[in-house]
Amino acid sequence: MKASLLMLACVLAVAVGQEPDYSHGCAHGSCYPATGDLLVGREKSLKASSTCGMRRKEPYCIVSHLQDEKKCFDCDSRRPYDPVYNTINHRMENVITTFKPHRKKSWWQSENGKSDVIIQLDLEAEFHFTHLIMTFKTFRPAAMLIERSSDFGRTWQIYRYFSHDCASAFPGVSQGPLRNINDVICESRYSDIEPSTEGEVIYRVLEPSIRIEDPYSPSIQSQLKITNLRVNFTKLHTLGDNLLDPRAEIKEKYYYAMYELVVRGNCFCYGHASECARIEGIRADIEGMVHGRCVCNHNTRGLNCEECDDFCNDLPWRPAEGRNTNACKKCNCNSQSSTCHFDMAMYQATGNVSGGVCDDCQHNTMGRNCEMCKPFYYQDAFKDIRDPQVCVACDCDPDGSQNGGMCDSHTEPSLGMVGGQCRCKANVEGPRCDKCKTGYFGLSAENPQGCQPCRCDPRGTVSGRSQCDPVSGDCFCKRLVTGRSCDQCLPEHWALSHDLNGCRGCECDIGGAHDNHCSMESGQCRCRSHMAGRQCTQVESRYFFMALDHFLYEAELAKMGQGCTLETREHQQGRPASWTGLGFARVPEGGTLEFLITDIPYSMEYDLLIRYESQMPRDWEEVRITIVRPGPIPTSSPCGNTIPDDDRFLVSLPAGARFMVPPRAVCLEQGVTYTLRFEFRRYQDANSVLNGAVNAFLLVDSLALMPRHSSMEMFTAGDVASNNRKQTFERYRCHERAKSVTRPMISDTCAKIITSMSAIINDGALPCNCDPQGSISAMCDVRGGQCPCRPSVIGQRCDQCAPGTYGFGPSGCIACGCSLEGAVTRLCDKFTGQCQCRPGAFGPRCDGCQSGHWGFPNCRLCQCNGHAEQCDQRTGACINCRDNTGGDKCDRCGNGYYGNPILGKAANGQCRPCQCPEGPNSGRHFAASCYQDNHNRQIVCNCNQGYTGARCDECAPGYYGNPSQPGGRCQPCQCNNNIDMSDMEACDRRTGECRKCLYNAEGPSCGICKSSYFGDASRRNCRKCTCNFLGTDREQCMEREDCVCQRATGQCQCLPNVIGLTCDHCAPNHWNLANGKGCDACGCDPNNSVTSSCNEFTGQCQCRDGFGGKTCTDCQENYWGDPRTQCRVCDCDWRGIESSQCNRVTGHCVCQQGVSGVRCDQCARGFSGQFPNCQPCHQCFGDWDRIVQDLAVRTKTLADRAHEIQTTGLTGPYEKAFKDLEDKLKRAQEIVNARNATAAAVATLMELIEDLRAQIGETTDALNRLEGDLTVVQDSNSEASKELSALEREAKELNLTSQQLHRQLDTLKNSNFLGAYDSVRISYNKSRDAERRANGSTTTKPSTVSQSADTRRRTERLISAKKDDFNRKNAANKRALGDLNTRAQGLDLKKINEKVCGAPGDVPCGESPCGGAGCRDDEGNRHCGGLNCNGAVAVADNALERSKHAAKELNKAMGEVEGLFTKVADAKTKAEEAKEKAQAALDKATATKNKVERSNNDLRDLIKQIREFLTQEGADPDSIEAVANRVLELSIPASPLQIRHLADEIKERVRSLSNVDAILQQTQDDVRRAEQLLLDAKRARHSAEGVKTTAETVKQALAGAQTAQTSAEKAIATAKADIRDTEARLVQIESETSNNEKDLTEAMDRLGTLGQEIAALKTKRANNTMAAARAEETATMARDKANEAKQILDGQLTDKYHEVQQRVDTKAKAVQEAKKKAERLRDEAKELLKDAQDKLQRLAELEKSYEENQRRLEGKARQLDGLEDKMKAILTDINKQIQIYNTCQ
Repeated sequence: MKASLLMLACVLAVAVGQEPDYSHGCAHGSCYPATGDLLVGREKSLKASSTCGMRRKEPYCIVSHLQDEKKCFDCDSRRPYDPVYNTINHRMENVITTFKPHRKKSWWQSENGKSDVIIQLDLEAEFHFTHLIMTFKTFRPAAMLIERSSDFGRTWQIYRYFSHDCASAFPGVSQGPLRNINDVICESRYSDIEPSTEGEVIYRVLEPSIRIEDPYSPSIQSQLKITNLRVNFTKLHTLGDNLLDPRAEIKEKYYYAMYELVVRGNCFCYGHASECARIEGIRADIEGMVHGRCVCNHNTRGLNCEECDDFCNDLPWRPAEGRNTNACKKCNCNSQSSTCHFDMAMYQATGNVSGGVCDDCQHNTMGRNCEMCKPFYYQDAFKDIRDPQVCVACDCDPDGSQNGGMCDSHTEPSLGMVGGQCRCKANVEGPRCDKCKTGYFGLSAENPQGCQPCRCDPRGTVSGRSQCDPVSGDCFCKRLVTGRSCDQCLPEHWALSHDLNGCRGCECDIGGAHDNHCSMESGQCRCRSHMAGRQCTQVESRYFFMALDHFLYEAELAKMGQGCTLETREHQQGRPASWTGLGFARVPEGGTLEFLITDIPYSMEYDLLIRYESQMPRDWEEVRITIVRPGPIPTSSPCGNTIPDDDRFLVSLPAGARFMVPPRAVCLEQGVTYTLRFEFRRYQDANSVLNGAVNAFLLVDSLALMPRHSSMEMFTAGDVASNNRKQTFERYRCHERAKSVTRPMISDTCAKIITSMSAIINDGALPCNCDPQGSISAMCDVRGGQCPCRPSVIGQRCDQCAPGTYGFGPSGCIACGCSLEGAVTRLCDKFTGQCQCRPGAFGPRCDGCQSGHWGFPNCRLCQCNGHAEQCDQRTGACINCRDNTGGDKCDRCGNGYYGNPILGKAANGQCRPCQCPEGPNSGRHFAASCYQDNHNRQIVCNCNQGYTGARCDECAPGYYGNPSQPGGRCQPCQCNNNIDMSDMEACDRRTGECRKCLYNAEGPSCGICKSSYFGDASRRNCRKCTCNFLGTDREQCMEREDCVCQRATGQCQCLPNVIGLTCDHCAPNHWNLANGKGCDACGCDPNNSVTSSCNEFTGQCQCRDGFGGKTCTDCQENYWGDPRTQCRVCDCDWRGIESSQCNRVTGHCVCQQGVSGVRCDQCARGFSGQFPNCQPCHQCFGDWDRIVQDLAVRTKTLADRAHEIQTTGLTGPYEKAFKDLEDKLKRAQEIVNARNATAAAVATLMELIEDLRAQIGETTDALNRLEGDLTVVQDSNSEASKELSALEREAKELNLTSQQLHRQLDTLKNSNFLGAYDSVRISYNKSRDAERRANGSTTTKPSTVSQSADTRRRTERLISAKKDDFNRKNAANKRALGDLNTRAQGLDLKKINEKVCGAPGDVPCGESPCGGAGCRDDEGNRHCGGLNCNGAVAVADNALERSKHAAKELNKAMGEVEGLFTKVADAKTKAEEAKEKAQAALDKATATKNKVERSNNDLRDLIKQIREFLTQEGADPDSIEAVANRVLELSIPASPLQIRHLADEIKERVRSLSNVDAILQQTQDDVRRAEQLLLDAKRARHSAEGVKTTAETVKQALAGAQTAQTSAEKAIATAKADIRDTEARLVQIESETSNNEKDLTEAMDRLGTLGQEIAALKTKRANNTMAAARAEETATMARDKANEAKQILDGQLTDKYHEVQQRVDTKAKAVQEAKKKAERLRDEAKELLKDAQDKLQRLAELEKSYEENQRRLEGKARQLDGLEDKMKAILTDINKQIQIYNTCQ
């Protein structure tokens, strides 16, 4: 018993030592209540599954000694225990410790023989359980286990198993030893059968033998925490007799009986309470009871302080640990909430700082700390977050703001948040998000974007952007655009674009198109028949427009009266005809001509154009013209107003003219046939008859009907366009230019108008109808329809021959060619070509004699010796001689004949055949001629080529054949000219086979070159094959100089990768021809080489910078490393290296003999001395070197052994010690595993452990010492390894050098010796030559070296002499450079910009009317200069304008001179020259003008654009605003000086005017329109002022609403009143404008449109602020521009009008004045040209000066960069030297 108590005390002491520290209070850390017996006061919570006597009295016996008398007793537990009256009660509550005297007389006892019994304690809360002690009355259980539950019995965990035999009772459960606190093991020490009574079972939760690092850890706390404790008895101890005797009496002595059960612990408060109070329902008067409700501290609550108190959830609940209370922290809810909860995710998100989340935030707050306002509220920046009024409701339009009206909850500048600011939807704006953005409309809550985008075509809107009415969505269209989306052009307009007006006018041709309507997309007008082009201004292919004289009637085809004859006139080549048709009608005095007119296409008035040639000196005084109509003229017809007198004319024809047009026109109708009768009554008066008028006649050419333009509607409609066409037609004298047959090419202006006239008259274009035979093509000239005629073909359709030609056909016409001597006239029959011959002349051309005669025109008989009848007409040579004769007079024998054929000779004078060998025509005649020898009278044959012999019956050398046989011939031997033609044996004379081929040819026909030769044998150019032996296949070469090649081309058969005709060079990207095996691939790195090719001889590739090696895969020369990572320079000492290139891989330098080191900067091993003077060591060095090598080998062996020891861990030397340690550990294990551990065993165990620890420490020290020794050995080994590596590296270098030498030797052995020998011989010769020249350069006098020395000495003298001067100049240059730098920094392009463009360069482009450098206009073009700009560009533009006016005036002057007099040709020529020079000036100025063309056009057309804008329909206020903004961007004269300058320019323009009347007429229209513009502007100003007043009132109301919320309702009421006032004013304006419409016709449409726009404005009152602002700006700009326009129009234009009127009165009308004016214009143009050239020259000089300064600055900058680079190089060298000296040993 004492031992048990002692053990209990030790266990309790150990347990207490392991529990938390209770020495401090709860304020300083964790705190715990006092420990007690948990069974006290909990009798009812302690239950047993088996208790004796609970149902009846039960007997039981005891196992006792023999001396005990009574061994069996009764158990009756039905009544409570009483120490006096009921001592046989053995209920469970008897085990609770009471410390009463009868403690051993009461116990708990189970039923007899029952092994499985459970004792369970159910606690009302969580408790700390420390240990359990059970004292048994009987044997202790043979097997039992202790369980716990920490969740009130829902789950159970086993503390420990107890068994006499663990293996059989609890198989699979570990028997220890216990290593961790939470290990579950089976113990045997508390399960023995002894002692038989008062045996104890002790269990401690925290085993004292196990060290606990942290008693506050969750695992320890979880191990101690229980809510239920259960002890399971599973097996009884018996004496074995129960196995032999099954009687019930035997079981009566085997049962469980327990005196006392102690469960020690305290209430479980997780360290947050130091005391516990009773739980409701538990008695408070029980002494020693451990209550279960913790009195919590640290802001915790709950039975066990298991959770944080209300509003203390900012930190997670945690048990207190030691000095750390882990108290719960109050939540920070900013006085806006009284409840909160903990959120782990929030806690982790804040870095384990705060996890409290406030609940039920008040006053519209939210957030984990109630630090934010709820949605739709925002935080007042001037109030604290704890203020109940801190959150204010958002004032956002829910339709236009995001999230239904939510605003920024607070102000955060970094996030761009402003408290209360509404976040508008994407297309909404405004403080409340209640307005659509510009370009959007239709605010709607359903639209996620808020507003719909304006579906406006940006090309058609005024602003050029998609801007529309914010309510209705109607777009603001440009002046010429219509449609809701401004995507359609107005009628008669097209090409919707970004232009100012939006669309362009169709401008359909008045004649070529049916009307002025066109396609809106393409602009294509509706053309008349066969008209083409967008504007219908062109004609289709094979069609034309007529000339004004198209309706032409030739006089020679008219009905001629008596005495009239046809006079045909021949066209002269190269000269234009002055008449039409074939010629003229020769009309005598009194003669008549009648023209039949049947082809009138259009009913209108026509001018009669009479063309003639007067052959008389005086005028024809009287010619009567009568129009004969088929009947009376209906009054309803187009010519219904014609009276009979209108059809009769009496005209005279001037003698000096070629045409005449009666002053009165003739009205002719379409489809009616007319007869025009001309009566040529009188040539002159009766008083002039004596002057020879009796034979007077007139040559009439033709009659033409010319449409009179004044009778066509296109000229008389009365609109501006028709008036302009009429003026242009008359100004350019288009009608006059068509009268003459010979006229200049029609101008483009006239052609355009005449095209329209032609289209109207003919209802389209006219077909060419070119004659397919007489014309070159079916295409005719579009101006007039003249077809391209073939030679000598005339007529508009090319359908007849010209006079003097005949034979109309596909080749044209043929000239008659009538002889001048033999023909009556040059004309011939147009079909046969027969000329009309004079007497004695014969032939189609009348150019020859009769048959048998010659010598035209003096004809003589032919002389032909009776052998011919005909001879040549010109030479008299006989033709077709007979009787085998020939010659001009048939006076010799023909070829192949001999004799004398001349008349009068001997009888044998006839020609006889030559027998060579037979006569001609026999088939065997081989002679060209023959003759009869006068001596022997033999016939001598002159054989043909290839024949020989007396009778030409043999083949000559070089020919073969058998001419002696019938049909035999001699043919040339086919030997390709490669034989000797004089050698009889060169070829076989029978077969023709070639036998002696020359010129290196061979073959049966000598047609191929010999073997080893090539070329064309037929051309004798067979040449020797010149194959390169190194590159040619060896099989093709018999010897080095004898190789076979292709016989045709000479191509040798090359080795692989060898090319060239002679195989003399490598293929691209190959080298090494000399190896004789073909060329090797270069293998150049594609990334590191410049090209893929290499040197053909060395194979060296052309490397990029930074790379080197043969194939550019290494670093560049004198560098080493991997070029893909880094290349390092070869750091070699030049005094000790063999070559400057180090090893490309290792960087080791290639040292000379006796030198070593990585840099070759020290003497090598075996050499002594101071580098670089290294001398070989004494021979004894070799002996010592061997010793050192042996030591190195031994050291290496030791190093390997040490490495092995280090790797194995020294297991060998310490194997015995480790064995002893293992034995001791095994013994300790046995002791630990013993069942009954005694104090001695424990002491022994501790001694063994200490012994083991000491031995382990000693072993560790020994290992550390050995590791130090190993480190020393390793260091020594490392040094030796370094030395060995150096030696090895030197050996490798030697081996490498040896290998290289071997490879070179092998290369020399294997390479082509001859090729190498040739290369060596050539190199040797070059070296000898170089040596000779080098020696000559030093030995000859004077030599190159001596001359160089003299030059050097002279240079040094010059340097010394000029040094001071150079230094002075250099210093001066530096100062000058500094001054220039200062000046360059002070240079300002603003002045240049001002001189060039006319405005300072610092003015922004948007504000500068003159533009400047970098400025561009709206079209993207460069903008420089303009109106009122005095820069060089503006001056050039003025010159350009003057040039253009000069050109116009010259054109007008030339027209007047040409129309009035032909004698002023000289003046015309001079004017043309002036025009060309002015045009040249214009061209030069155009280059400058192009830069500012768009700006100048805008300035010049300002007034015109405003006038057109205000007079056209559709000008709404938005359009007016856009135009006003555009006008404000421009600049017009505002100061008196500018106005005066403008007046001077207008004077200059007026002086240059020629057609002043038309200009005045135009000016009057412009003045009237300007006045109308002024009235409209005034009217717009009045309307705008009214709107402005309203707008200002509304603005004030809105401003009041924004600044003071208290007066918001009043301001809104005021705004509504102003809106009503605005509506009343708009109604009044509409009424006034309707009244003014009756008086002003031009403004009627515009004001009507304005009224409609005003009515539409009523729907825009929701946006009155924006509309009022636009109206105010528009009104201001319109008022200013109206005032300026009024000043200009009222003042300057009126003055100019009077001035122009005065000048018109004084204008001279004489031709001489026109000539002088042209000369003055020419001079002025010259001056303007010179002025412009001077200005351009000045600009060029300024640019050149600026560029020169810029170049100098750049040069200086480059010098500075060069100096900086040199400085960097010097610093780099210094750093290298520093590194070298720092690394010196």
